[in-house]
Amino acid sequence: MTEVKQNNDEKHGSFEAFIDGKRAGVMTYTWAGEERFIIDHTEVEEAYNGKGVGKEMLLEAVDFARKNNKKIIPLCPFAKASFQKSEELQDVLIN
Repeated sequence: MTEVKQNNDEKHGSFEAFIDGKRAGVMTYTWAGEERFIIDHTEVEEAYNGKGVGKEMLLEAVDFARKNNKKIIPLCPFAKASFQKSEELQDVLIN
């Protein structure tokens, strides 16, 4: 099972994924004002490629945005492609 932890400060943050206590990946973001954040990088450890780790971190970011009434700007190619594929996630994007 994948566990995702969020780290956040005034300017930057990340969602880190862990599987069996080992870091499996990280998705970083930068705040763009108080109402939105930019997902700028997603990285999955090679041993966990193809196991849905990136998607788990993205779902956590979307959940965080929804709960806190924030919007997401996906600059990272992985995040951008994931949002384009999944209409049900697009409510958190800036129109």
